[in-house]
Amino acid sequence: MKMVIVGAGSAFGSRISVDILSREPLKDATIALCDINEERLETVYKYVDKVIKSNDLPAKVVAGTDREKLLPGADFVVISVAIGGPAYHGEPYESEMEIPLKYGIMQTVGDTVGPGGVFRTLRSAPEIIDIVKDINRLAPKSMIINYTNPMAMLTWIINETANVPAVGLCHSVQGTSKRLAEFIDSPYGEVGYWVAGINHMSWFLEFTRNGEDAYPALREAIEKAENIAKEPVRTEIMKNFGYFVTESSRHMSEYVPYYQHEQEVMKPYLSHTKTIKDRRTAYFEDMGVKALSPDSIELVRSHEYASGIMEAVQTKVPFRFNGNVMNKGLIKNLPQNCCVEVPCFTDGEGIHPCESGYLPPQCAALCRNNVNVQELTVKAAIEKDREAAFQALCLDPSTAAVLTLKRIRELFEEMWRMEGPLLDCYK
Repeated sequence: MKMVIVGAGSAFGSRISVDILSREPLKDATIALCDINEERLETVYKYVDKVIKSNDLPAKVVAGTDREKLLPGADFVVISVAIGGPAYHGEPYESEMEIPLKYGIMQTVGDTVGPGGVFRTLRSAPEIIDIVKDINRLAPKSMIINYTNPMAMLTWIINETANVPAVGLCHSVQGTSKRLAEFIDSPYGEVGYWVAGINHMSWFLEFTRNGEDAYPALREAIEKAENIAKEPVRTEIMKNFGYFVTESSRHMSEYVPYYQHEQEVMKPYLSHTKTIKDRRTAYFEDMGVKALSPDSIELVRSHEYASGIMEAVQTKVPFRFNGNVMNKGLIKNLPQNCCVEVPCFTDGEGIHPCESGYLPPQCAALCRNNVNVQELTVKAAIEKDREAAFQALCLDPSTAAVLTLKRIRELFEEMWRMEGPLLDCYK
């Protein structure tokens, strides 16, 4: 089995490789690492090669900057790229954060929603589409696994342009389920859940302990001061909307309009974002790897889903995960053919998303507010439609909570100028 990782210089390159190697049926895999940054690529290649040799595995690792040479024969293509600059520091990321802040819009992450999310999609989409075209041509029997943010919008774009199966993966469900187990003082192995919605705004529709409803215990837990301190936004959202949401309080605060008017909530997160370049260890912990072992040569497996999907396809033994897929009747009260995050199973026949019925109407309404932005941004990216991009920004909940249409236009034009040649293909 051959796996190609495009954007292997990111943290996902090393961790997904180790995850693959940690699974017995995949230990003879060929891992092909691709990145245009030769220095980072060499670092990841040497690390993965060391893991293989130290564990005496039959696997093979190769590396190169030209994806066209690596894609032929791929069974899986993992996309984890940063287009235009580093993902969370430097330009254009810092300007995508600072320009909206100048206009009064507080973004705490700015990678999937808000002005930052819209413009990250616009600058990333042309290259993502080119990558997909190469996959269609050179790896026609592969499956695409997307890890690149903005998850919902780019996975939507990939599905619109790919001739092969594609799914987007995030670790919000895994991380949140562990947080909720802690809240109710339960061993993680005793909890169960059913989660559906959109990426970063999926809802724990069911949460159980040993098969019994654990929501009563969770409702008690979110009243405790120490838990409110850990999750000030998500506990308040649950109190007002009835369900716990998947993304962290830091991130959830920018998916809804309410916190743009609460600087005491947002400012600590803004300070946190400005130091993100130095948070490599915490980044690995988000993936489920202990702080002391991100670069261990031991086969330490993260809680990322990718290698589980690969193993299930290889062995034909089903594997359950939450994935970002197109809404073909999966969530009845979200728009058809938008990108939703639902429970999925995969096996030798591919990915099988699970129908999740209707979201609670209040949860669906919050999701739709963001789907509106995603839909217009995807239209802008595929049709190279500049005005659709502006209209997407007009519909963004946090932007609309702060600015008039005239000011949104001014913000849009300033950000467009800042992106420069990255947006030259748009009309």
